[in-house]
Amino acid sequence: MATSLLQTHNVTFKNLLHYPDLTLYTDEITFLSGPSGSGKTTLLKLFNQTLSPDSGSIMYRGRDINEMSSLELRKKMLLISQQVFLFDSSIRENFNLFYYYRGLSIPDDTTINHFLSLCMAPFPLDMNCHSLSGGERQRIYLAIFLSFQPEVLLLDEPTSALDDDTSIKLFENLVSFSKQHHMALIVVTHHQKLAKLFADRIISLQHIKYEIQG
Repeated sequence: MATSLLQTHNVTFKNLLHYPDLTLYTDEITFLSGPSGSGKTTLLKLFNQTLSPDSGSIMYRGRDINEMSSLELRKKMLLISQQVFLFDSSIRENFNLFYYYRGLSIPDDTTINHFLSLCMAPFPLDMNCHSLSGGERQRIYLAIFLSFQPEVLLLDEPTSALDDDTSIKLFENLVSFSKQHHMALIVVTHHQKLAKLFADRIISLQHIKYEIQG
């Protein structure tokens, strides 16, 4: 029987979004679908306390996230947003800096190349990230976060700058890796083909906006 990963109850945000009660499960690939403005990206940010709801509760593995430190929660649930941040330095130095600021041992080149390969980014480690395209930078950023092997990876439009073939191959790798390492993926994307190919569960957020009267 699947084990509950995240549960929401009566969650509202900014008096504009009212989410249905949801249950997401461990070791699953969950896609969030719905029209623009339906609150998909906001929900990812609520899950890892980047944002806080106005009301309601969010439980992570049976524990109210308000009882957890935001730092603890974000180590367990890493959010990869559409706004990619990379240092103006080499790919290797970017990995090293992200690890350094998290107090982790610096990865060796073999480890870095492994995660770059998984994310369809087999570039020389001394290449400066400033010289890469948007899609290439997106994949480098994903490779860094994937290498931390969190319990949950929250992905906001991770293939927005990629063509279909690259997107599909990337997700084949992500899904395979997540299944092997018992890592849940929660994905926001408008790429419906990806959801049909890879989702264990699709949650549709439709017409959840509302206005407070009075």
